Amino acid sequence: MTIRLYDSRQQALVDFVPLVPGQVGLYVCGPTVQSSPHIGHLRSALVYDLWRRWFTYRGLDVTLVRNVTDIDDKILALAADTTEEGWARAYRTELEFPAGYQALGILPPPYEPRATASVSEMQQIITTLLDKGHAYVAPDGSGDVYFDTASWPTYGALTNQSIDDMAPAADADPRGKRDPRDFALWKGHKSDEPQSASWASPWGEGRPGWHIECSAMSARYLGEAFDIHGGGLDLRFPHHENELAQSTAAGMGFASHWMHNGLVAVEGQKMSKSLGNSIFAADFLAQARPVVVRYFFSAAHYRSTIDYHEGALLEAEAALDRVETFLERAQRRLADTRFAGVGARVVPDEFGEAMDDDLNVPQAVAVLHDTVRAGNVALDDGDLDAAARAWQHVAARVPVLGSDPTAPEWRAGDEGDAHRAPGTLVDVLLAARQQARADRDFSRADEIRGVLTGAGITIEDTPSGSHWSLEQ
Repeated sequence: MTIRLYDSRQQALVDFVPLVPGQVGLYVCGPTVQSSPHIGHLRSALVYDLWRRWFTYRGLDVTLVRNVTDIDDKILALAADTTEEGWARAYRTELEFPAGYQALGILPPPYEPRATASVSEMQQIITTLLDKGHAYVAPDGSGDVYFDTASWPTYGALTNQSIDDMAPAADADPRGKRDPRDFALWKGHKSDEPQSASWASPWGEGRPGWHIECSAMSARYLGEAFDIHGGGLDLRFPHHENELAQSTAAGMGFASHWMHNGLVAVEGQKMSKSLGNSIFAADFLAQARPVVVRYFFSAAHYRSTIDYHEGALLEAEAALDRVETFLERAQRRLADTRFAGVGARVVPDEFGEAMDDDLNVPQAVAVLHDTVRAGNVALDDGDLDAAARAWQHVAARVPVLGSDPTAPEWRAGDEGDAHRAPGTLVDVLLAARQQARADRDFSRADEIRGVLTGAGITIEDTPSGSHWSLEQ
């Protein structure tokens, strides 16, 4: 089946046809490293990790580029309040991000470029825009260079806006602009800014504007035409609108498709510093097993807003535990039977159809849980053939989502050992019960069974041995 995705520019579901057969070029706007990562950063990175995994599963070779914005007004403003240089603050903050990505099993992108490493490419694009008459040097001597929005008739195409309805661009001193909506391509050096945040250019010392950074990095690593540009919904305007305008005005094909992930709200409110409700990644990851946090973010549709509320991670834990319990129960029950080595794990059609439909993970997860329920019924009924098929299907699906709770990477270290400990204790008690039965000490065997039953554990005595599972 063809993969379909929601193209934000076309505002429609479209068939995905890569520019180069068998390959996908995906550029994602990464973080501006001004402060510690929050859960919005985790959610965005995870969305494109899921897309990457699914494209790969469907046999496509994915080149994902996720940039790091390490030069920006906000970084410099925050650094100015301290004795720290802007570049030092950016680098120190950037180092905080990989821990969260790694904890959630987010695959490292092939390229994760810093903006400051592509300044020469940015200057080349600006020169092209000046030569084509789509940019101008501010006449006030500031050294600023602006994109001339009036020169580009399709400005507003991404967000379907008329230029007359747009608010003025607030990214630079408006005194050097021809039109308030013109945006900065290059910002002349200011006397109160550190020299370390300045580069030589044909227009004088200065630094790049925010929007030109992504145009340069996407072209450098994916070429002037590539398949998909992604990022958070809050970047759609003005950032992505301006990227599209300047890149196409410079003669680039740019992105064939635009993709935007939903944001994270907290108790129904937008997460923001002004409201004081920002949740930092490290604090969030401390609340639950990382695989549970990954499941929590993954289970929502990537374009929807996730509303985090008290108890949300407990709900995710309970849902994932049902999957984990079934996988472990089935593995124990099917051990030493002809079903133990079931065939290749192929994702079933209904799961694949959901994923092909604009990465409809909620529908795919619903199919997953239906299979878990059917598998548990089969185990209860002793239908090992049906149980094996269910186990095979579930075991094939969860790795595609990167959320297989039984995978070694989620069970490494102290947290994994702690999670395995209850199962180990149950196995010890079962062995003691088995020995009591062999010794015909049925009173002791019944006592152990009663202890386990009281703890919510169901015991199944079968010809191949005793098996246990958590009560559903």
